[in-house]
Amino acid sequence: MTLTKGRRSFIIGCGCTAFIKPRGQRTTEDMGLEAATKALLDAGITYDLIETAYVGHCFGDSTSGQRALYNVGMTGIPITNVNNNCSTGGTALYQANNCVRSGLVECALALGFERMAPGSLGTNFPDRPSPVAPFSSKTQELEQVLKAGSNFGPGAPRMFANAGQEYFNKFGGDIVHLAKIAAKNHAHSVHNPYSQFRSGWTVQQVLDSPKINKQLTKFMCSPTSDGSACCIVASEAFVHAHGLENQAIEIMGMELETDDPTSFESNSAMEVVGYSMTQRCADKVFAQAGFAPGKGRDEVGVVELHDCFAANELVTYPALGLCAPDAAHKMVDNGDNTYGGKYVVNPSGGLEAKGHPLGATGIGMHFYITRAGPMQAPALFNTVDRRGKYGMTHNIGIGGAVVVSLLRRPEFYKAGGTDGRSRLGYNHGCECRSITLADVEKVKSTKWSPYILGHARL
Repeated sequence: MTLTKGRRSFIIGCGCTAFIKPRGQRTTEDMGLEAATKALLDAGITYDLIETAYVGHCFGDSTSGQRALYNVGMTGIPITNVNNNCSTGGTALYQANNCVRSGLVECALALGFERMAPGSLGTNFPDRPSPVAPFSSKTQELEQVLKAGSNFGPGAPRMFANAGQEYFNKFGGDIVHLAKIAAKNHAHSVHNPYSQFRSGWTVQQVLDSPKINKQLTKFMCSPTSDGSACCIVASEAFVHAHGLENQAIEIMGMELETDDPTSFESNSAMEVVGYSMTQRCADKVFAQAGFAPGKGRDEVGVVELHDCFAANELVTYPALGLCAPDAAHKMVDNGDNTYGGKYVVNPSGGLEAKGHPLGATGIGMHFYITRAGPMQAPALFNTVDRRGKYGMTHNIGIGGAVVVSLLRRPEFYKAGGTDGRSRLGYNHGCECRSITLADVEKVKSTKWSPYILGHARL
């Protein structure tokens, strides 16, 4: 296979905080400092080598990205703040990756964080119409042609519930399939030390939880969360120059797609939440990785996808090409979305259990694939090809944008030697710890401000 669109790029370091309930216990700058420090330690480099940074957040003030990264250095590099709704984290990483693939830089950083409010998402600007208002009004119009009729509840879960109902109407399946998806994710999260919820709710407990609308219960919905994640992307030359062959994971393909008229003109609730947008994006990613049209899905082993609601996980299976358009509920029944099946989907617990700090979510997915993935999906490397199977991520936001990526261990992988586990002092794919000032001292730039770092709460 021949890669298209630019040179090769690799994730060389990543870090994550625990995703926690939004109680205002941590600032975005402190969470960002923790994630960035872990990522730099993992990569074995200092902030001096970062040439550009993209920082995603939806609920922070302007230049929140600078405020967080200034803790590890003030080197004058471009720092761009990113807001793209729930796909914010993925968008930040997409931009960092583009800088490396295009040859603009050798090493770029993507950071995302969020400090959210409890309860359903709302607007920060009540004095003007929301940019997602057309999506909300369209899905409500379409309720009149769905068998369940008029729905109720907050706007975001209502949109995705209607998409699930359209799938039921067309292809079969029911709310029990949504409960199975949610219970699967909650079962996965029990083993994730970073997860917000680790209760392992059963199918019946999911069904018995409070109703949010006609199709969704509380445990089928992602919570609001506080947290941060960080990934560092570098060129192949950088990987070899710094001896990172034992831990670099290649970004085989990554694309960002926005809506086309289908979202509104097809009169489809599934299209309102980005079904074809995801489909187009995934097709481009597999093409970028060198696959012929429709090919490559059988070589994927693990997937972290955007299960903001269980209904979205259901409709995303066929949108990504993981199954036929009418087979998502069959994929659930056959167990092809968990251990022992065709794919392991959301081994982290997904957004429903792990949590969903908007700016961190898409970047956190890459942490789970590149660092926790081998631990959570060990069969990933039980293949004849020493590179193993592919990992796939999917991060979507209404309004809208979707980021899809395809990841794999490179052919030059070399086991042994010092790696991120040695530098951090533990395996951060399996264990979540806080950082210390000594950790920051190891990675901070030669140009730093004692005044700024002195305000950090570790």
